[in-house]
Amino acid sequence: MFDEKEYLDPRKSQLNVIGTTLESCSSDPLTGFLRDGCCSWDPRDIGSHTVCAIMTTEFLEFSKERGNDLSTPRPEYQFEGLKDGDRWCLCATRWEEARMAGKAPKVVLEATNIKCLDICDLEHLKKYTGGN
Repeated sequence: MFDEKEYLDPRKSQLNVIGTTLESCSSDPLTGFLRDGCCSWDPRDIGSHTVCAIMTTEFLEFSKERGNDLSTPRPEYQFEGLKDGDRWCLCATRWEEARMAGKAPKVVLEATNIKCLDICDLEHLKKYTGGN
C-alpha cells in the first residue's frame, strides 16, 4: 500500500556529513525546519538549518547578541526556549560565524545534513564533534 507520509519524508533521501542516512537531531525539543526532529534540507529553508548542534550557554548568549534569541520561551510558537545541552538544528551560516568567533557549539555528525557542506568545512565540523 502506498504510504504518502513515508514517500514524502525528506530524510529518506538525505545524507549526513559522513555519507550515511541522516539521523534525528532532537525530538525534545522538537527541532528542524520541518519540525520533524531532523536537520533536513528543504528548498524553502533560506537559513539552511542543517547543523545538529549541542547548545551551550556561551553559544546561546552569542546567538542572542546577534539578534537570534534561542533561549527565551516563545509560547506563541510553542517554543520553550533552549538551554545548555539541548540539541538544535542551527543555520549553517550561524554555526560558521560562531566557529570563527570561537563560540561554536559541538555538533552531532550523524545528524548534521550533508547540505551544510555548502557553507561549513567538514574538517571544522569534525573538530567540534560532540557525540551522539
